[in-house]
Amino acid sequence: MAMQMTSRRMMLVASAWASLATIPLAVPAAAAPSAPSSDLPRATFIATMDAQFRTLDPNNDGKLTRAEIEVSERAKTLATAQTQNRAVFAQLDADHNGALSPAEFGGLIQQPPLPDVTPIMTRLDANRDQVVTLVEYRAATLANFDRLDTDHDGIVTAAEMRAGGIAPAGR
Repeated sequence: MAMQMTSRRMMLVASAWASLATIPLAVPAAAAPSAPSSDLPRATFIATMDAQFRTLDPNNDGKLTRAEIEVSERAKTLATAQTQNRAVFAQLDADHNGALSPAEFGGLIQQPPLPDVTPIMTRLDANRDQVVTLVEYRAATLANFDRLDTDHDGIVTAAEMRAGGIAPAGR
């Protein structure tokens, strides 16, 4: 029986710690331990938690609604974005005059990642040597032309394009 109580108590303590771990707690600089060996008295921790709760409870009713938490999280996200924007602006403002010239603003453009051209290479590179020659290109594209030219007269008509699932250009 004593063993069951100890086991239950341990499960309760573990559950309480797990639930506390999901709540973001900000410890003020004065209470934050500066090194792993620093002590944080329980009373200081509780005071910090209570202060944080009050900042999340703008109507001071002693309860946090989902809406209040959402407003707080949105404000934190916005503050982070504004900080990042200021850092990007400072980085782009090469002459530090508080304004971006067109050339400085152009620095905002980043190289896009390389596209995956595997499907194109698979279709065009017949011998799979990772090089598309003019002969391979013509063979692949002419195969498509010949597929569309259902009457084999050497002309792909608008009707043949529509039938092949391709809308004719300009029509």
